[in-house]
Amino acid sequence: MTTHEPAPAAPPPFEIGLYSFADLTPDPQTGRTISPSERIRDLLEEITLADQVGLDVFGLGEHHREDYVSSAPEVILGAAAARTKNIRLSSAVTVLSSDDPVRVFQRFASLDLISNGRAEFMAGRGSFIESFPLFGYDLNHYDELFAEKLDLLLKLREGERITWQGHHRPSIDNRGVYPRPVQNPLPVWVGVGGTPESVVRAASLGLPMALAIIGGMPERFAPLINLYRAAAAEYQHNPAVLPVSINSHGFIADTRKQAIEESFPSAQAAMNKIGRERGWPPMRRDQYEASAELRGANFIGTPEDIVEKILFQHDLFKHQRLLIQLSVGTMPHLKMMHAIELLGTKVAPVVRQEIARRIPSATVKDV
Repeated sequence: MTTHEPAPAAPPPFEIGLYSFADLTPDPQTGRTISPSERIRDLLEEITLADQVGLDVFGLGEHHREDYVSSAPEVILGAAAARTKNIRLSSAVTVLSSDDPVRVFQRFASLDLISNGRAEFMAGRGSFIESFPLFGYDLNHYDELFAEKLDLLLKLREGERITWQGHHRPSIDNRGVYPRPVQNPLPVWVGVGGTPESVVRAASLGLPMALAIIGGMPERFAPLINLYRAAAAEYQHNPAVLPVSINSHGFIADTRKQAIEESFPSAQAAMNKIGRERGWPPMRRDQYEASAELRGANFIGTPEDIVEKILFQHDLFKHQRLLIQLSVGTMPHLKMMHAIELLGTKVAPVVRQEIARRIPSATVKDV
């Protein structure tokens, strides 16, 4: 007799995509800064190409500084939604602590309607703090604000009418929140910078985790992913169906030397500007080259280099998604377009095929 045991939940297919902060800084080669409107036009062309070459996700970060044009990612993503067909459109991240979750939900629900069910939301506390004084929030409540507002956002997904009470936002008494998205529920990820507390929070809520790895050896981050899965199980969530994304810097060109030569000046300028604000030492060329090695953090090199590194990290993490920030700082638009084409046509198909081969399929047990 043959009995059919319940098949384990199938792991989601491996996804490869991009994220951007929409930098608006001088080109380190020419000294020229393009206009904000030109930057957004270039960005929309890049997202459109990413869709055409079969990439899975495009994420856009929220920043409130003069060196970025993405203070309202949902608006830009809405324009991208009208130009694309398949690519998922996400924030990367939305600074939820300094925003109103009701308005955030409404904006992403609207994006979901425009894109016919391709919107995602990545909640985070943000790597910069300009939005807190800009919108009148106290940095002393940094963590408390995020926890409370994430709680409200998740409740907004559950149904159109909500009753809710907190400390940092007026209460809601049986009010409807509209529009409702195509997806039910609207996908929400938690962006994590590497603290165990943030990892456990994502796991306890049963939310997918996007882990930023932008420095150091990838092996150092494996314990955080193990912690995430263990904590998810402890909170009665199935870790097998909770995807993990790795978000990292990188650049792709026809040769490894070319990839380093083309991307280093802009990455150095961008990271050194942030470093001066935060007390970091200047970025050195030898450090950047080391980060491109197999056990470095950055995905820099030829398509073959990138394939090798993705598969190496997949052995470590068994993650389901990789997002690469191809433009750390300002890169020439045509070079960005070529890098996107290489990622979509030379890297993604090889990686997907190999990871699909590695994942065992469910079997039927004969008794």
